Amino acid sequence: MDYDVIIIGSGPGGYTGAIRCAQLGLKTAVIEKYATLGGTCLNVGCIPSKALLDSSEHFYNAAHSFAEHGIKLNDLQVDLGQMIARKNGVVDQTTKGITFLMKKNKIDEIHGFGSFVDANTIKIKKDDGSEQTITGKNIVIATGSKPMSFPSMPIDKKRVITSTEALNLPEIPKHLIVIGAGVIGAELGSVYARLGAKVSFIEFADSMIPTMDKTMGKELQRAVKKLGADFYFKHKVTKVENTGDEVVVSVDMPDGKSITLNGDYCLVSVGRRPYTDGLNLEAAGLKADERGKIEVDGNLRTNVPHIYALGDVIRGAMLAHKAEEEGTFIAETIVGQKPHIHYRLIPNVVYTWPEVAAVGYTEEEVKQQGIPYKTGSFPFKALGRARASMDIDGLAKVLAHKETDEILGVHIIGPRAADMIAEAVVAMEFRASAEDVSRMSHAHPTYTEAFKEACLAATDNRAINM
Repeated sequence: MDYDVIIIGSGPGGYTGAIRCAQLGLKTAVIEKYATLGGTCLNVGCIPSKALLDSSEHFYNAAHSFAEHGIKLNDLQVDLGQMIARKNGVVDQTTKGITFLMKKNKIDEIHGFGSFVDANTIKIKKDDGSEQTITGKNIVIATGSKPMSFPSMPIDKKRVITSTEALNLPEIPKHLIVIGAGVIGAELGSVYARLGAKVSFIEFADSMIPTMDKTMGKELQRAVKKLGADFYFKHKVTKVENTGDEVVVSVDMPDGKSITLNGDYCLVSVGRRPYTDGLNLEAAGLKADERGKIEVDGNLRTNVPHIYALGDVIRGAMLAHKAEEEGTFIAETIVGQKPHIHYRLIPNVVYTWPEVAAVGYTEEEVKQQGIPYKTGSFPFKALGRARASMDIDGLAKVLAHKETDEILGVHIIGPRAADMIAEAVVAMEFRASAEDVSRMSHAHPTYTEAFKEACLAATDNRAINM
């Protein structure tokens, strides 16, 4: 065989797995269909969207809160071209960093579209029309996902767009219609709302970020509403039409009546689908289900034992850090180690402002499963650090077992929630109780005091500052 491990796809799961394989002494190759490494996350997902989120937040603060801080500005304007150029620079730096890591770890980087010839052989079709064939003892499918759509909302990438096009709009929309108020819709909708666009969210479910704890959805809606956004919950989109200069969206309301919304852009953010197109899985003895997902066992093996799959092409949440953990897991499994992933403790984050972050069970899940529980929450407006920075929206919420006090779930909406959730993950990995966290010293003043206070609130309602 040419390689010990061949990894198809260089997103967070693919490149992380490749590096861990190389660290463990395995001769490794990564196949990437695009010119740059990093997959969706680094090129058109996590990294560029966070760059625009940060830029738009700076502008919004300059326009709305700098004066209260004693900072006076005149003739404040948005330079969207520069924002996008900065975002592109961040992406370029990050993807070049992955190329450096491939070279550092002596991993072969092969560009082209990879597909199976048989269970050990991969054919790579390159952009110049040439082909290369390589063989591997182990193969990892890490090809990620693509944006979903429905026949009623055809994507034209001009007026009816996906998250990819939303990262490179030529202008700030006058009215951006966002279909789907989940993570992607909430993030990109908030970017343009901060920059002055009118934003309307149409969501089939009954709240924003409907897969997360309901309290988080309500709090996020309250915060995003301050940006001037409109919300249409329990509404079903029946037709999206680009008429040239605008988009017309036909919507069925909960009462059976219909309305139309007119905007200059429509962002379709109704989820993502596994990207296994063209892999020729059948040649390797594999098959995907009707949604494109590949079935794996507890060791992330497919039905062909030396072929593994990870990330968005298998079960579970479509999260970059989930894929990273799985990439490491597969590498260590190949060499005979016994790694472990606790899927319930992989955090979920929404990078709006305030940020939303969660780990463990939602309140709806513990109710449904009949688990005895208690809750504690603490609002950021009662926190000195949050008042100092004027970030008073949101709260920290803790779910603990009613009898054992073990922390079952932590849900935070507030400043730097994405960073704070790591403390909750650590606590829950070691099966800490709310009492345990409440007795750990937290620096004052910090945002993480909200987590401690929420744990105190869950422990006999002992919050100090509320």
